[in-house]
Amino acid sequence: MSLNENKKLKMDDNYYKCLRHLQEIDFVLLELSLYLDTHPNDQNALAQLNQYHQIRQRVYREYESCYGPLYQFGRSSSKYPWEWIETPWPWQV
Repeated sequence: MSLNENKKLKMDDNYYKCLRHLQEIDFVLLELSLYLDTHPNDQNALAQLNQYHQIRQRVYREYESCYGPLYQFGRSSSKYPWEWIETPWPWQV
């Protein structure tokens, strides 16, 4: 797959499930972070944030083990050869 390919790719159902799950978890983490900005002593909210962080790490590792790097610029590791250019671009799925 090259950078210039604009065709729509169809990935397996687990690909979309993992991406959707990561988006949902990221939303929860963002909302909890914003809440904790104004309620820093809420231990329950902090526990939820840490719980969802752990869940996100697990889903993130699952995604990358199946489909390759999710992030660029050193935020994801890569097998040899460089995998980033081999995974679908967001507009291709």
